[in-house]
Amino acid sequence: MSTNVLRTPDGWWAVRNERAVRIDTKAVTTAELLADRTAVREAAASTDSGTPVADLVALPPVTTPCRVVAQMVNYRSHAKDSGFTGDIPPTFFRKASGSVSGPHDTIVRPAHVNFLDYEVELGLVMGATLPVGTVVEEQDLPSYVAGLVLTNDVSARDVQLTKTQFYESKSYPTFTPTGPYLALLEPEDFDRLIDLRLRLSVNGVTRQDRTLADMIVRPAQALTLLARFQTLDPGDLLLTGTPGGTALKAPPKPVEKIAALLPPTLKWKAFFNGQAKNPLYLRDGDLVTATIATPDGRIDLGEQRTAVGAAT
Repeated sequence: MSTNVLRTPDGWWAVRNERAVRIDTKAVTTAELLADRTAVREAAASTDSGTPVADLVALPPVTTPCRVVAQMVNYRSHAKDSGFTGDIPPTFFRKASGSVSGPHDTIVRPAHVNFLDYEVELGLVMGATLPVGTVVEEQDLPSYVAGLVLTNDVSARDVQLTKTQFYESKSYPTFTPTGPYLALLEPEDFDRLIDLRLRLSVNGVTRQDRTLADMIVRPAQALTLLARFQTLDPGDLLLTGTPGGTALKAPPKPVEKIAALLPPTLKWKAFFNGQAKNPLYLRDGDLVTATIATPDGRIDLGEQRTAVGAAT
């Protein structure tokens, strides 16, 4: 059975239902906590009545600095929304770890960003070093992945598209809300990953709702592909892609063909004039709610509630 861990300004807590028990550990970073699993298990098994979770202030359970890597277009529904056909080559990009924020922190929209998008994603938190050249089979996942977190890969689409720049467009401060829980998995829990359901709503209206069955490149294969060139260490974070339902969608084929005939400046002007009419992009004052869980609650990463606000 997975163990949910909460991080607060006062330290680390093991969560049982709606109450939390303080973990007796000197760990400051996520990597240090993962090296002290005995203390986590003792807190989870404690008979202490604990503290109501609602009384605690949740910080991101992944501490920074760390590596934050993400997969691009890794759900079939997202590929369809994005206009991809045929095989999609697995692609990774980096996010600045300074973008990691708490599960209830405000998403701050930079003043120059007009097309702010959301992407609920399952995050894998590494528990062991993944050296370059490692081949990860399904049965090997517990040896490398310690647990899971709920994340939102917030994206400035006007920066991403005009500059073909993923790093900047996804790395502004508060652009990776993470948590509330770090779900530390037992080996048998990995068989349930396929049942995890990702949901995201804006102002109570559902935008994204898919299970991992919609995923194209699953975690073991993703880690193998990433290990061709990238080392990961304990506490590092891999975001595994988002389902369809984001605000950004590919234009219809006739529109795409016409746009291809335009000079780049006119093409982007026409595209963003059209996007300006899209009501799905995040606006100041919106409330984004996201969850990831199995239907039976065996794995439940908690709920994010993040408001959207303009930079001051």
